[in-house]
Parts: sequence; structure tokens; C-alpha cells
Amino acid sequence: MAAPAPTSQREMRRRNLSRVLYAVAEGGPSSRAAVAAHIGLTRAAVSTLTDELLRAGLLVELGPGRSGGVGRPGSALALTDSGPCGIGAEIGVDHLTVCAVDLRGRVRARTSEEAANRDSDPSAVLARLGELTRRVTEDAAAEGLAPAGLALAVPGLVTRGTSTVVRAPNLGWQGTDIAAHLDHLDHLDGPGGPGGPDGSLPLTVDNEANLGALAELWLGRGEGSARDFIHVSAEVGIGAAIVLDGELLRGTRGFAGELGHVPVRPEGPACACGGRGCLEQYAGEAALLRAAGITAEAGAGERGGTGGGTTRGDALAALAARAGDGDTAALEALSGAGTALGIALAGAVNLLDPRAVVLGGALAGLAPWLLPSLESELERRTAVPDGVPEVSVSALGPEGPLLGAAHSVVRAVLDDPGGYVPVRRRGA
Repeated sequence: MAAPAPTSQREMRRRNLSRVLYAVAEGGPSSRAAVAAHIGLTRAAVSTLTDELLRAGLLVELGPGRSGGVGRPGSALALTDSGPCGIGAEIGVDHLTVCAVDLRGRVRARTSEEAANRDSDPSAVLARLGELTRRVTEDAAAEGLAPAGLALAVPGLVTRGTSTVVRAPNLGWQGTDIAAHLDHLDHLDGPGGPGGPDGSLPLTVDNEANLGALAELWLGRGEGSARDFIHVSAEVGIGAAIVLDGELLRGTRGFAGELGHVPVRPEGPACACGGRGCLEQYAGEAALLRAAGITAEAGAGERGGTGGGTTRGDALAALAARAGDGDTAALEALSGAGTALGIALAGAVNLLDPRAVVLGGALAGLAPWLLPSLESELERRTAVPDGVPEVSVSALGPEGPLLGAAHSVVRAVLDDPGGYVPVRRRGA
């Protein structure tokens, strides 16, 4: 009958190690006494936990610091700026980006390149991503960092708990197992890194909207901000992620948040998903540019390009520039997109009752012209009195999915430092 006790004790130790790390992460350099007061454990217990985290290389001592009480100052503790780091990567329709983030949340290495990924062979795209990941990992290693894992943001549906992209229509991918293409990255775990049981680098694959929402939750919303919000983002398509009580709502299979395929006009134009009148047909990037009379090539020309640059970005910049200059077609296109967004979001708001709606990705840069009609539709269609959520713009913009990916790895270490500690000891 007494057998379960050790498991319970191990779980308590794991939670308490995590609480110490988060106390230092959130409060900045702190003495043992200050950490003990913050998390409600005895100084002796915190000292034991701290010593273990120091030995594991997850905390460092900075020297004497204020203890928050009387007596001799304690030694200030801080998260290490070496040791484990999170590798985040993003596959976009026209780019590949990889970065490394340390436990303190700082981007320590980053690389990005333009890439025509639409309808490309997944093997070729992922081979190139592997090269960029290797480059970032080497740059991070030069600063004493070893990857604790790789998280990848993709613009498509990812089956929950797997690395399989079921469908990424804007890439032209279907049933693509990312792990099968990245198994050559096994060597990236490095000395003292965590790795899997076979020495491979732990891999997580997730939808870009989900990771953008997590970045918003962890990085983009100040103290006291809502923990219940809908995060709407756009690259070529429109995605959304729902955060309720600080937790991401994934759905049974992991496919929650397909806002772009909510019908706003059921008899509207056919959509690639098989439906008609979906939001993407009115507020998606292609629909917006078409309504404004802008092509990708025209966008590049307006910025003085020669057509060899990132034409999507040029076209969106041209749209914003025309709207800023008062161009009628651009303003009407953005107003219509805002109306469609408001119609789709009103249904989600009535169903979920969030406190906020956050616009991220490409939508963030177009928010000044989208928000008036979007907010008007929400006001008109929200059923609950005084239930219209605050609508805001993400400060993270297009960087949200990439940062969310890297920080998801970092937080996995903070959540379960005991899972990292034994591996470092084996490598010592």
C-alpha cells in the first residue's frame, strides 16, 4: 500500500524545482530567502532545491543580493545564460527562420532566408531547414548553449501529439511526417544536452497560430492582461488560436482554431477547403490584394524592387502604403476584410466569451484600417450585453510563431528541470 509514495515525492520535488526556477525567471535575480518567501517554502527546502539546480547548471550565483529581510545579504540567484536553450524554427510560404533562445528568454542566435516553399518537395525544404538549424546551433554553442529541443511552426494542421502535418494547403503538403525528414539532426544535442533515449534532439511540431498565441500569452501581454483571448494571425491564410484560463484549446485531434474556414457568406465563392464563402475568401491575403488591385509584382515595383525580393511582403507593404495615402480601393478592401473578420469572430466570441481578441501576423500591420469595421461588427453581433471583448494588436507581429516555438522548448525545461538534470549528469 505504501508503494505510490516515492512517485508522489518525486512529483512534488519536480514541481518544487520548477517553482524555484519560475520564481527566479519572473522576479529576476533573487536570494534564496526571497524565493522561499515568494513560493511559500522554508529557506532550508529552497536551499536544497537551489543547490541541485546550481549543480545542474540551470541557475548561477551572482554574488551578494538583498534577502528581503534582516540579516546578512544572501547570494543572488539568476537563470544561467549558458547551458540549455530552445531552438525555434518556422516554415513560411516564402521564408525559413530559425533562432535560439536561452533560459532568460533572450534570442542569442538567429538566421533567416527567403525561400519559395509553396508546392515544394518537403524533403528539399526540410533539408534546407536542417542546414539553418545546424548553423544556429553552432552559433549558440559558441556562446556555451546546447539545444534542449527543437520546436517547429508550420502553416498547417498538425495531428495532436505527433510531428505529422496532415494538411498545409499553402505549402501544398499533405500527410508529411516532419520527424522522418529531420532525423539527420540527431547530432545537434551536443555535450550535456538532453536528447531523446536514442540521443536525438527532441522535436515538437505545431501550427503557427497556436505558437503565436502562446508567445502572446507568455511574452506579449503585460501583467494583468486577459488569460482568455482569441489570437488571430495571418500569413497567406488566416488562422486562430484560443486561450482559455491561460491554456491553449487544441481540440480532440489538435485542429481547433481554423477561423479562416468559418463561412461568413455561405453562398460565396468556393474555397480550397471544399466549403463556400469562407473567411479567407474575403480577408485572406490573396483576397485582400485582389480587391485592392495589387499584385505581388506590382507591390515589389512600388518599393523600387526588381521582382527578385519577397514579393508577398512587398505587396502587403504596398497595400498599407496605399491605405495610408487614402487610396479608395485599398481602404474598401481593408474595410471589407475587417467586416468579414468581425462576422467570423462574433460567432467565436458568442460561443467562448473571451476577454480579448488579438490580431497578430500580417494582420497586425494592417490593423489601423481593419479595426473600425471589425469592431463595428463585433458590437453589432455580440449577443451578451457588455460582452464585446477588447481588440488589440500584438506587439510581436510576424515574430510571434517563431518566438512561441523557441520559448515552448525553454518552458519545457522550466516546467520539468528534473527531466533535464539527469541527462546533464550522464554527460558530465
